[in-house]
Amino acid sequence: MNTPHNPVVYFEIPVTDVDRAITFYQAVFAFEFEKDIIDGNEMAFFPIKENGSGISGGLAKGEIYKPTTDGCLLYFRTADITETLALAVQNGGKILFPKTSNGEWGFVAEFEDSEGNRIALRQFVR
Repeated sequence: MNTPHNPVVYFEIPVTDVDRAITFYQAVFAFEFEKDIIDGNEMAFFPIKENGSGISGGLAKGEIYKPTTDGCLLYFRTADITETLALAVQNGGKILFPKTSNGEWGFVAEFEDSEGNRIALRQFVR
């Protein structure tokens, strides 16, 4: 199937404590969240710009949501990987893969969030 759209449209990050995860992601990225209960699951939604590029998603707590470092890997854009990694560590995260050059594509890194998920970072070269 040939589609004019990017194939991924939404993500959910499993959490065991929504408020702790909100505090972590607010401290690391300065995101604001909207909370809701959907199908019995506690959710907190990342910001979304209707005409912006990329996708958005939420933090999700419920019986089917289990944090892991072994699952899918999400990349968050950042202007400064070094600063973002420092904020992650200062707020209870740990570095899993240090800032590494991807040549002309910029830099990447990975950290474990407050819930035990592997999260990746991407810093584009300007």
